[in-house]
Amino acid sequence: MNAAVITFPGSNCDDDLNFALRIAGFQVTQLWHKDHPDLSQFGLVALPGGFSYGDYLRCGAMAALSPIMDDVRTYAEKGGFVLGLCNGFQILCETGLLPGALARNLSLNFVCKDVLLKIKTNQSPWTCKAKAGELLSIPIAHGDGRYVVDESTYKQLVEANQVLLTYTDATGEENTESNPNGSHHNIAGICNQNKNVFGLMPHPERATDLRSRNGMIFWQSILHALSEKKA
Repeated sequence: MNAAVITFPGSNCDDDLNFALRIAGFQVTQLWHKDHPDLSQFGLVALPGGFSYGDYLRCGAMAALSPIMDDVRTYAEKGGFVLGLCNGFQILCETGLLPGALARNLSLNFVCKDVLLKIKTNQSPWTCKAKAGELLSIPIAHGDGRYVVDESTYKQLVEANQVLLTYTDATGEENTESNPNGSHHNIAGICNQNKNVFGLMPHPERATDLRSRNGMIFWQSILHALSEKKA
């Protein structure tokens, strides 16, 4: 299965993501933010973490204006699978492909550590190989990872099963202590209404090799969804 990873000026997790996708079984093509490729040849288009454009203005705001993002929007509108990790999540929100926004951590500190995530639903292409309620340990590394959204939109996200991941403690409880950045309702990852665009702040690509295999559940899920779509 073919996947594309887009590098923006300041991306620093693109090689990590390339490595993880190859381990999972993808054939990976690296794209530059000024490219205008035919994205229809790819089963997955991924936006990596990092500090695109130095995170000036709002994080991801400048990358959202990169030439290739017009192609990504069109690709997503046609049902193509788009993944945004960390800074990539910020970019997806800035483009309007996902609702809400990412703001400064409440602590005002950069946070880098392993966190526990709860799979809220397996009724999505990104979590279909997981069990609802399953807990995963995945690393985070961000200073602007606090997901914010108005209450009306949050209710819509919940009703449409668009909240895929939340920060939790070892008992599965979502509380202030288990929330590393102050995200609204402990949200760690969401998808769009059509379920083909997924953004999350944690880094599953850093939990795909021998250190940890917890991130593999996301790659296995999307590969399954792609095979089902192809069939």
